[in-house]
Amino acid sequence: MQHAKDDYAKGSWLTYRPEIKVLDCTVRDGGLINEHMFEDGFVKAVYDALVAAGVDYMELGYKASKRIYSRDQYGDWKYCDEDAIRRVLGDDTERPIKLCVMADADRTDYHDDILPCEQSVLDVIRVATYIHQIPTAVDMIRDAHEKGYETTCNLMAVSVVPERELDEALGVLAQTPVDTIYLVDSFGALYSEQVRDLILTYLKAVEGTGKQVGMHAHNNQMLAYANTLEAIIMGSNRLDATVNGMGRGAGNCPLELLLGFLKNPKFHVRPVLDCIQNSLLPLLDKMEWGFRIPYMLTGQLNQHPRAAIEMRNGDHPDDYLAFYDELTEEE
Repeated sequence: MQHAKDDYAKGSWLTYRPEIKVLDCTVRDGGLINEHMFEDGFVKAVYDALVAAGVDYMELGYKASKRIYSRDQYGDWKYCDEDAIRRVLGDDTERPIKLCVMADADRTDYHDDILPCEQSVLDVIRVATYIHQIPTAVDMIRDAHEKGYETTCNLMAVSVVPERELDEALGVLAQTPVDTIYLVDSFGALYSEQVRDLILTYLKAVEGTGKQVGMHAHNNQMLAYANTLEAIIMGSNRLDATVNGMGRGAGNCPLELLLGFLKNPKFHVRPVLDCIQNSLLPLLDKMEWGFRIPYMLTGQLNQHPRAAIEMRNGDHPDDYLAFYDELTEEE
């Protein structure tokens, strides 16, 4: 039976859903641009802005394996060791915002590097996985849960996952102690109709479990904000965003747009604007993020943005025609 969109919509234009929580991943996703070499002052400025803005979660970076990723090539936020976090944000475990890190499947020594929660200032472990890594992700979720953390699973590159495999993966994840399962549009390829159907698929998979469904959107086609709103309308209660949309390639859903949309009076936009003006704009001559034509092309072709990133960092960053021809010749 075909249903109208309003059959599923949650809430109304004049209300807000207190169950909605916002997670900022500026430092983590933005760190993919500069090898996670943010200065302490920048991280603290983002933290202070998020606290003042009423944001619920802050993602600091990764728990990357030091065996795979050399300390000589990456900054502190690639590893998020306790001493680095405490150096910048202090030792307080009673914060108005929850601190998170991302742990990539097969790239994290999680048994050793993720301490029991009572020994850490972290609150949430976000397990990121591709579809073929689900068995590892399940073990990582259980490990983090047993250590006392809130957990999420970010199932990446969902735009290229066959429907049958997605259903099977969601069924497996629904049986784990994970708290939230995220729809991740890694390539910025999804349109609102696809987001709508996928969010409903995720919600059906977790129905009756008490688990939440999240949305992490990329802005390759300038749809990160619109797709996040679509996820909200369909019932997603966990939303990722970044200050000024900072993130690898085309970036993410801009936090300032999202907070401006949500009606919850606990959220405040002004601290975010302050952070943009005084902490992010000065970085624009050193780092690039946001919509560019090459990211649009990889998004439209449902491809990983790595080729576009390489192009923008190469000798001819604005040769859009050559890049388009190169991408389409490979089809």
